[in-house]
Amino acid sequence: MYIKTLTVSDINRYIKKTLDNDFILGNCSVKGEVSNFKFHSSGHMYFSLKDKFSKINCIMFKSSVERLNFMPGDGMKVIVKGRISLYEKEGVYQLYCSEMKPEGMGELYLAFEKLKIELEKKGLFDISHKKKIPIYAKKIGVITSPTGAAVKDIINVTRRRNKKIELLIYPSLVQGTGASDNIIKGIEAFNSMEDVELIIIARGGGSIEELWCFNDEKLAEVVYSSKKPIITGVGHEIDYTIVDFVSDMRAPTPSAAAEIGVFSLEEYVQKILNYKNKLYNSVKNTVNDKKNRLAFVKKTLEVNNPLTYIANEYENIDKIKESLDFKMKVTINEKKEKLGKINALLSAHNPLNILNKGYCIIEDEQKNVISSIEELNKKYKVDITMKDGTSKVELIHYKK
Repeated sequence: MYIKTLTVSDINRYIKKTLDNDFILGNCSVKGEVSNFKFHSSGHMYFSLKDKFSKINCIMFKSSVERLNFMPGDGMKVIVKGRISLYEKEGVYQLYCSEMKPEGMGELYLAFEKLKIELEKKGLFDISHKKKIPIYAKKIGVITSPTGAAVKDIINVTRRRNKKIELLIYPSLVQGTGASDNIIKGIEAFNSMEDVELIIIARGGGSIEELWCFNDEKLAEVVYSSKKPIITGVGHEIDYTIVDFVSDMRAPTPSAAAEIGVFSLEEYVQKILNYKNKLYNSVKNTVNDKKNRLAFVKKTLEVNNPLTYIANEYENIDKIKESLDFKMKVTINEKKEKLGKINALLSAHNPLNILNKGYCIIEDEQKNVISSIEELNKKYKVDITMKDGTSKVELIHYKK
């Protein structure tokens, strides 16, 4: 008989094809205990399922992980659905998981999911309805078991963060029959107190059965209708209940709820001191800035002071005066010199000077100069001007 020699890749590919084509292995449901659990940064989950005798490697891709409503962990018994195939590169077969649920809790989870969908449709989870958590609540109502670890954690956190905060503890059942009604009464009681600013509903971790009272529809509606903001700190980080979706804020643990609701007195005081320093520095800088601006304005005024300007102008006036005096003297001297020349010229041509030589000027009564005998013979009264004055003379004409 002829036997064909295959490569490793050939044989792995053949085994993978065989597994993929198997009807049962292509769509199977497997239950077992989770071990070697690893939640990769890529969003994929890697783990093994085991029982008393065997184990199988499993992988759940991110797209399937996002549909989970709980976080699996080592030791947890689960039921997974998926297909079995071969990882050719390593020659290892593994279970590729598409769904997962805790074993023995299927009915509760179905009820949880059903109620969650109904309330979400009614709008009880709407973010727009959620009330703002007060930053500086002075009085906080806490609904929890008076003997559980949750109340101790909340008290310890409150004492550490702010000893001045007043906590009102409403003792309530937090599991079992009547627990939901107890919690509702606590909410109603705190809503009737005007000075209570915030309500915390808290409980430590537990199984889904132990936390089931927090999945009550009536409780969810009361939480939704509460006039006071509510923080829920129920279970551990992986535990989600209906009231977590309805409340104004969900904390992963009771301690975290107290951390959120109770403001740190030390941080508050430090914030005030920071504001004080900031205000002081702001005022100081403003005053210094105003001082510098005032000094600048003062200096500007001093430079542009009218008195300084006037004093400077006195000097300019003196200079102008000196210049004017000089110009006037020069002008006067020039005019004097010119006038002297004109005077000398006038004196040289003055007709009166000729009188000093014995000549005279004869004028009629109308001050007309008589320059001929003919004109003189026609006049009877004349003025004769000589060097020492003028004399009026009457003429007597003789006939020849």
